[in-house]
Amino acid sequence: MNQQPYLVHLALRLAAGLEQYSASDLKKHRSFICSQQQPDGGFSGREGGSDLYYTGFAVRSLGILGGLEPAETESLCGYLKSFSLETLTTIDLLSWLYCALIVQASGGPDLLAEVPENWNTRIAERLETLRTEDGGYAKSDQGALGSTYHSFLIVLIYQLIGVDIPSPNRLIQFLFDMQRDDGGFVEIAPMKRSGTNPTAAAVATLIILETMDDELKSDVRDFLNQVKSAEGGFQANTRIPFADGLSTFTGLLTVQDLGLNEIMDLEQVRKFMQEWLEFPTGGFRGASWDEQADVEYTFYGLGVLALLGQAAQ
Repeated sequence: MNQQPYLVHLALRLAAGLEQYSASDLKKHRSFICSQQQPDGGFSGREGGSDLYYTGFAVRSLGILGGLEPAETESLCGYLKSFSLETLTTIDLLSWLYCALIVQASGGPDLLAEVPENWNTRIAERLETLRTEDGGYAKSDQGALGSTYHSFLIVLIYQLIGVDIPSPNRLIQFLFDMQRDDGGFVEIAPMKRSGTNPTAAAVATLIILETMDDELKSDVRDFLNQVKSAEGGFQANTRIPFADGLSTFTGLLTVQDLGLNEIMDLEQVRKFMQEWLEFPTGGFRGASWDEQADVEYTFYGLGVLALLGQAAQ
């Protein structure tokens, strides 16, 4: 597998892309994100109160905007220390690990310094309890079917804890089995209609596992052409008639990762993001009908702007 963790490489790419924008254009988004930090140091979603999932997106956004300020780092550390790694779900574990990485990169303490020496082995053993017979990984140990998205998350965790994923060929075969005739990928085996986000997760995982080839690339190009929206972004699938921020970010990232830039009108993507999803006061909404910004969709919005900035270099 690639030596540099995927999330670290992605963050560096996005940070470089955002350097193409003025500090004043980005300051409003940093201010919005910081306004969501709670007294306990975590960040909130739309329902209020700290949430590790949303904290992960807030910290990822601040990371690509230049890093955390000392006061933000200190407060965040207190929040992260309130969790036990062994009790976290896959999504929360990934959020915690990445937050800890950004804390240290921003000059804060190493939050893993006091964990047992074999902490990563124990996490790996727990991750393997999520392995399903089809070769993928389920959302929980009660799941019987592998999930394309959760398999991707677990590969990211393995990278962050420095452990090679066991039996990678089983996972590769699982992902091949998730591909459909339209060229994209589905989330779980019974599904017949591909989605933009599972396709992006599958492509990223196959790239990490060094298994992407020209035939697969051509298939994915065909699918992405089907989910391009007249608005300028990407739809979640062919049945949803509007683009959204998440699908536009993952779709555009896949386009760039596979060198398929010719299928996109980047100026149209920019207009969609800045005229329909970006709030003038800071933050991004999820779709044109959405009335509220949150830190998750703000990360996706910043991510799209960063990818556009990178393409303009």
